[in-house]
Amino acid sequence: MKYSIFFVFIVGQLFSQELTLEQANHLATLPIKCLQQEYPNKLNQLLINDSELQSPKELHPAFYGCFDWHSSVHGHWSLVYLINNFKSLDNKEEIIQKLEVNLSEDNIVKEMEYFNKAHEKSFERTYGWNWLLKLQLELEQSEESFAKPLAENLKPLTNLLIERYSEFLPKLLYPIRVGTHSNTAFGLTNAWDYAVYSNNLNFQKIIKENALRMYLKDENCPFTWEPSGTDFLSPCMEEIGLMQRILTEKEFLSWLNKFAPSLFKKKFQWETAKVSDRTDGHLVHLDGLNFSRAWNLYTLSNQYPKIFFHLKKIADEHLQFSLPSVVDGNYEGEHWLASFALRAFESK
Repeated sequence: MKYSIFFVFIVGQLFSQELTLEQANHLATLPIKCLQQEYPNKLNQLLINDSELQSPKELHPAFYGCFDWHSSVHGHWSLVYLINNFKSLDNKEEIIQKLEVNLSEDNIVKEMEYFNKAHEKSFERTYGWNWLLKLQLELEQSEESFAKPLAENLKPLTNLLIERYSEFLPKLLYPIRVGTHSNTAFGLTNAWDYAVYSNNLNFQKIIKENALRMYLKDENCPFTWEPSGTDFLSPCMEEIGLMQRILTEKEFLSWLNKFAPSLFKKKFQWETAKVSDRTDGHLVHLDGLNFSRAWNLYTLSNQYPKIFFHLKKIADEHLQFSLPSVVDGNYEGEHWLASFALRAFESK
């Protein structure tokens, strides 16, 4: 695979310092390009009759780009995040214009109509829900003038998904521990962050009670079982990320010592996940896994540097290994991997 000198420079710089404006401008180009790109598109749709055979944009006027619904959502998050953190971002006005078109009040109403179909109650559960709440949080935290109206537009859909979470979690008798979309632990992380930010005590209670029910007794997570062939989330690390949020320091470290004792060892090593074919939309998931590991390892080492400082180097290695895939020009990866890379940098 060939890279331009510019991209080699970009990739090389990303690991020696925080994200620069130049690097942010490049990463922004990927969601800008796909945010209103309707095809190729993967609809996760249940058809009741032929009246539901509509185009992606007709079905999801807010989140039809970037190949699928959830990738569109975190593509929107990426752009809001970059604007919030880089005030002089290139193409800022173009980005805002696209966000205002997609996240209009009418478009969000149409999205809610889809979610309110009786046969679509499980649509994007819980992966897409989790990213939607992260987008809501990013908009509400923004000091940019464009963000508040868009947060207000999005809020009814966010509230609907909080209701869906509250209804679903008590029914989920067993956690889903896979490294793909339906992973339960990841599906609660951004949701918890928004529940805390919005001071939604009832939502916090629901997440915490069910997370403890599902995960508190877990021990000895099998790190050597990772990765499965098409993982883009780390089941072990996403569970750690969730429990780190909801437990006190004493409770968490006690739990973690049983769940992942190997992480406490200064000589702990973890090989990066390798991708054999980045033009394959499923195999390229493994780059996302490296970013997922990285953002959780960064978070852990940052909160507990005296105990887990050695994990930062492993996080850097995972980030460095997969970052070139974000600039390789393959739509199979670039339509979503920029968001995962930014999520890792957010935790760095």
